[in-house]
Amino acid sequence: MKDFDVRGWVKFPYDPVLAAWVGHALPAARAAVTDPAHADWLDCDGTWFIGVDALPNDAQGRVGQSGPLAGTAMSFIAGRYGQLPLHKGQVSVTHPGYPRPRRGENEAAARYRRNRDAAHVDGLRPMGPDRRRRVDEPHAWVLGIPLTEASPDASPMVLWEGSHHILGAAFRRALAGTPQERLHEVDVTDIYQSVRREVFETCPRIELPAKPGEAYVLHRHCLHGVAPWAETASAGPDGRMIAYFRPECAGGVAEWIEST
Repeated sequence: MKDFDVRGWVKFPYDPVLAAWVGHALPAARAAVTDPAHADWLDCDGTWFIGVDALPNDAQGRVGQSGPLAGTAMSFIAGRYGQLPLHKGQVSVTHPGYPRPRRGENEAAARYRRNRDAAHVDGLRPMGPDRRRRVDEPHAWVLGIPLTEASPDASPMVLWEGSHHILGAAFRRALAGTPQERLHEVDVTDIYQSVRREVFETCPRIELPAKPGEAYVLHRHCLHGVAPWAETASAGPDGRMIAYFRPECAGGVAEWIEST
């Protein structure tokens, strides 16, 4: 836990318990990706399936005939954050050529995706014509579980180590003095963009490839993104597929900003 506190992330080695869960989750993820009802989630000219809430798991993470989502990563999470009900997992898939521009994305946004890995903090979704950001989804933590084999340069997760300290402090400044019931209304766009530039200048960029049976956990304030698909990268026909879980804090934005 000390390393996690300092770095803002931790990666777990191969876990047979998690690998067994992946064996059940992969067919369900494949079905979700090819479901016509989810066609709008395929973006970036077919190189990225966003897959939010695409995995048909229950609140304990059961998929099909699997048991609950368990193993060393989940034990770590439970020890640090307690038990939270799980939402339907996100199925994020990248393919050769990622990233091409998203539908409706301007050149500046496409350039940021290409050159800065679309770096972001989860839960700060841009809203309205001016794309202003508030703490819309106060996630407790971010868990990534690879579902397919892919080479390390096939659009791995990218993070800025230690960024959770800088961003967490900035968010606390932005929300200071606001009543708890109105924290979700505070516009954090300007301070977020300013401090993000500081992170790029001062925090090491870490690529975090992983294989099925492995997993990683990110602090909710950790700046992270997805690297471009390298020319030498390879994966099977499913592409680079990862399931993400990001349950929200039971205490809302107040807990999101205050707890470690």
